[in-house]
Amino acid sequence: MKPAFGNGKESSVRIPAYVLITPAHNEQAFIEKTIESVVKQTVLPIKWVVVDDGSTDKTSEIVKQYLSANAWMELMERPKRIDRSFAGKAHAFNAAYETVKCLEFEVIGNLDADISFAEDHLEFLVSKFTENPGLGVVGAVFNEDGYSSAADSFAGRKHVSGHCQLFRRQCWEEIGGYFPHRAGGVDWIAVTTARMKGWQTETFRESPCRHHRKIGTATHGPVGAAFSRGERDYYLGGHPFWEIFRVGYRCMKRPYLVGGIALGCGYFFSLLRRAPRPVSKELMAFHRKDQMARLRAIVKSLSKFERLDGFNVEGV
Repeated sequence: MKPAFGNGKESSVRIPAYVLITPAHNEQAFIEKTIESVVKQTVLPIKWVVVDDGSTDKTSEIVKQYLSANAWMELMERPKRIDRSFAGKAHAFNAAYETVKCLEFEVIGNLDADISFAEDHLEFLVSKFTENPGLGVVGAVFNEDGYSSAADSFAGRKHVSGHCQLFRRQCWEEIGGYFPHRAGGVDWIAVTTARMKGWQTETFRESPCRHHRKIGTATHGPVGAAFSRGERDYYLGGHPFWEIFRVGYRCMKRPYLVGGIALGCGYFFSLLRRAPRPVSKELMAFHRKDQMARLRAIVKSLSKFERLDGFNVEGV
């Protein structure tokens, strides 16, 4: 069977038509790696909208170099701004979605502008929606210098990191798209809401991405990034017991002690000042119940000296 759009590669699985959106803010250092990965895919999207979300560098100029040779690519430019904002990512993505929702597609994907991957990466992921009708969100593990989301964290395969998130269109519309929040968690809220509504979500290890910017360091150093993750854990309704466990785990990772302490400070300072949370009580209860179930499973595994495979603190 040949896909409806792509390079004509034979496939035994129907590949649903898909659309990609990439919000990009000051990504001139990495975005060409992402573009080169997408244009070489064995099955191409019917549309890829790259949103220059107010960049002050040459992000737009780099994208424009590829538009004439790839009619399925489109550049959307938003007003320039200096700051980076997770809310900005959500606004940019949702604005681009309004321009593509009239197209005939079954899968909508967010692709960050600082990753690269193999030529069959997107075909592999999109095909999973055909194989399992219950899947609402899929993604892949990623590697950085000195870090692997598969080996160095405890989020579990149900969590799908935001660097590459593909949604079944029905699922995307049911969750209402990305919810903008300046502190982050935009991707997490979408995936967890999908699970709460009964959709399956899964991260696959067979086709990893390469993440070229270390997580959380676009505007912070490693310690500042850890503090911000702690704040985000609180904003998203994380359970204090889970956070204590996570702090202990991070203390054993580089930078030893400092990263874990910064993480804990971010969470518990936010707790003390009762910072407002963007998540509903229903979503927070669902999240905490899931964390406690995972914590019990981890403790049980440790008591039996079992290998902790599939649990991950980092992506929570």
